[in-house]
Amino acid sequence: MATEIEAAKVVLEPEVAPVIYSADVNQFNGGKDDSRNVEDVVRGLPSHAVKELLSLGVCVRCIFRLFGIQGPIYGHSLLSPSILSSILGELTVSEEDNVGNVLQKCENATGLTFEELQRKVCCLCLGILQFTFYDDREVLVKKDSPKNLASLIGDMVKQEGHQIDSFSLEVSMPPDILENDQSIWLHMKTKYVSEPWFQEKLCSKCTTAKDALKYSIINSLENLLDSICSVSSFRIRLTYSHSKASEETEKISYRTEASKRRKTGTGNGVNIVDDFLLSRVQCADSFSDETVVGERPLNSMGDQESLKCCKLLLEKANEPYHFAVLFYRTPIYFGGRYLKYSRNVSQTRWIIDDERMGEASVEEIIGGNILPMCRGDNYKFHAAGREDIDVRMLGSGRPFLIEVQNARHLPSEAFVKDIETEINNLENKLVGVKNLKLVGSNGWNLMHEGEAEKQKQYAAIVWISRHLKEEDMQSVSSLKDLKVLQRTPVRVLHRRSPLEREKIIHWMKIESIAGSSQYFLLHLCTQAGTYIKEFVHGDLGRTHPNVGSILGCRAEILQLDVTDVKMDCFLT
Repeated sequence: MATEIEAAKVVLEPEVAPVIYSADVNQFNGGKDDSRNVEDVVRGLPSHAVKELLSLGVCVRCIFRLFGIQGPIYGHSLLSPSILSSILGELTVSEEDNVGNVLQKCENATGLTFEELQRKVCCLCLGILQFTFYDDREVLVKKDSPKNLASLIGDMVKQEGHQIDSFSLEVSMPPDILENDQSIWLHMKTKYVSEPWFQEKLCSKCTTAKDALKYSIINSLENLLDSICSVSSFRIRLTYSHSKASEETEKISYRTEASKRRKTGTGNGVNIVDDFLLSRVQCADSFSDETVVGERPLNSMGDQESLKCCKLLLEKANEPYHFAVLFYRTPIYFGGRYLKYSRNVSQTRWIIDDERMGEASVEEIIGGNILPMCRGDNYKFHAAGREDIDVRMLGSGRPFLIEVQNARHLPSEAFVKDIETEINNLENKLVGVKNLKLVGSNGWNLMHEGEAEKQKQYAAIVWISRHLKEEDMQSVSSLKDLKVLQRTPVRVLHRRSPLEREKIIHWMKIESIAGSSQYFLLHLCTQAGTYIKEFVHGDLGRTHPNVGSILGCRAEILQLDVTDVKMDCFLT
């Protein structure tokens, strides 16, 4: 499928020592002097080389980047073939012969006339820098200017309803664009290596197509979104994919067999793509170090391949890429401590054979209230340890994080307090929250700091097979930092490795229950990861010593509460 595409303009510059012409290419703001600025930049280029590139079907912005031009000039609305032609003027006789020979070779190699060559998209970027692409309905779309493409992206951001004050722009392109650049550079080297301007201005690595596209649209996007482009939690990712070009490129790959290609995303149009596409997209997130794995220098190909390279480019440059857009925010984190008041609430959603265990979960109660207020896509719940479904979490609560993905609304501190109040005022009173706050990704560090060494306190109702004696209470309370060997409990052997673990019981205290001689309240402080139920009843001898062996009788645990998790995070 072909369409009539603008031919192009030109400017080049080395990467190490960028060529800056009399016009400041970093100051294009749509003012009255912009035409003169563009003219000054173009006149600093070798006209015969520029016109030859145009005759080969290279677009204006690709010519600019071949010479290493950088900056907002790419977003200028005056970059049209007619303006370029008027600046360059007529060719000299020698230039006409030079370009005519090239054009004749191209026509002979491809079987296409000059007019047919001009109707093809750019042979380097395949329409990316001409803002031409296929949308999700397989319709060919051509935006007249960078501003129009930026408007399309900006409208989509607004439709999604994201609250932003800054954004990062990311671009993913197939690696065949790099090989197109290599091919055209080799052709230029073959023809112009002896000319002074080639040695002076044409470098081994041009401005990448990714950078050129970013230069083209960033200023307009900043104005449309009233936000700055910088390192940001909100990302706009543009993905171009074109399987046909990739297949043709592979036929004469200039990489060794051992080199690895980057895989690219497979977006199929202008749409909001999901996490699957995101996981497949491979792209650089900044203006520097955008290197494709296996990349070779532009001057690494043999001179004899020049005509073959150009023929390939001209034959394949007839299909623009498919274009997809993804907007997403990096996760935001809420930290705090939760309390669980019910013995029929699991920490996370628990389903066995399509049957729900318990009436609710801590995860769903807290996350289910936070997610809609942030207008996120989904959430993940993380906690510092866990308790069984029939164990209450009391005292200071257990530290937790809620990770909200792609939040469209960023809540204020006051708004977070409203969320906490709403959860605590729920009618069923199953779960409570303390010290809820927005935390950065360092919340992970806060929660995991000392997690393995943390201590936990419990209160358990215990029954023993004989009457409780005063000396029992004294002997138990005298035990300090008791070492206990625990083999993996029978009740979790189906999902845990059969290991033997040494844990420490830091202290214990027995509190008698009025009116009962065989029931008592056991308070204890233990090392994290101790199986408390098994420590009481012994688990068929798999935990030793245990409360039963210490008291010399049978012991059973009836109820268990966690009364404190001794960690420093989220205490206030």
